[in-house]
Amino acid sequence: MMRRDKANYVIQSVAHSLDVLEQFVGEADELGVTELSKRLKLHKNNVFRLLATLEARGYIEQNRASENYRLGLKCLQLGRHYIEHMGLVRQARPILADIARKARESALVAIARRDGVVALEAAEPDDRVVRITPPIGQTLPLHCTAMGKAHLAFDPEEQLQAALPEQLERFTSRTIIERAVLLEQLHCIARDGYSVDAGEYFEDVAAIAVPVRDYTRSMVGSLVIAGPCYRIPAERIRHELAPLVVEAGRELSYRLGYNE
Repeated sequence: MMRRDKANYVIQSVAHSLDVLEQFVGEADELGVTELSKRLKLHKNNVFRLLATLEARGYIEQNRASENYRLGLKCLQLGRHYIEHMGLVRQARPILADIARKARESALVAIARRDGVVALEAAEPDDRVVRITPPIGQTLPLHCTAMGKAHLAFDPEEQLQAALPEQLERFTSRTIIERAVLLEQLHCIARDGYSVDAGEYFEDVAAIAVPVRDYTRSMVGSLVIAGPCYRIPAERIRHELAPLVVEAGRELSYRLGYNE
């Protein structure tokens, strides 16, 4: 018997509910029924019913002052459960805490997505007044962040590299915007074993990143040290921070079953 495509089993009302939730990604913190109706091309009554159902289950909540809607706590809880079940994050936590203590800078673990790289977990130093607040859950570009460039350089299939446009988006005066120049830098990163971002995405933030692999020998994430540019000059990267994060990356990879 021929198997039907899974698209044939899609329940329209569930799909519409998910469409509603996805409208709140990005800068849209709150949205009203009218705006959602326009975006989704659905009648206001249908949108209201979808919102009422999602609100009853805790996935949406209403701001009583503005009468607009926003994501509810249930979305956060699901996201945290997703992260908790990822072995990468569980194994990374003690290593992140150790890096933050030794480097006295923020430490992060991140994964790549088709359109960027996302930090999942972080540890911050206890004794720094000025510190980097890790952008947990935020999608950052691949071409101008240390964590993104690590994924580009060490991706065995080179799928991420192939998706890069010829002209890359500029974020600061230090952003590499030419694909050929970036590819040349990626060769150096693959040789050195770590990537560096010195104010290429966030103007005053520097970061160093290394690949993390698992028992399949595939790259499953990146480990990152980040801090203010004035505290992370090139000399400190070479002599202190790069060796520290490279060793930590090896340890995390070993915990995930990777053997060199």
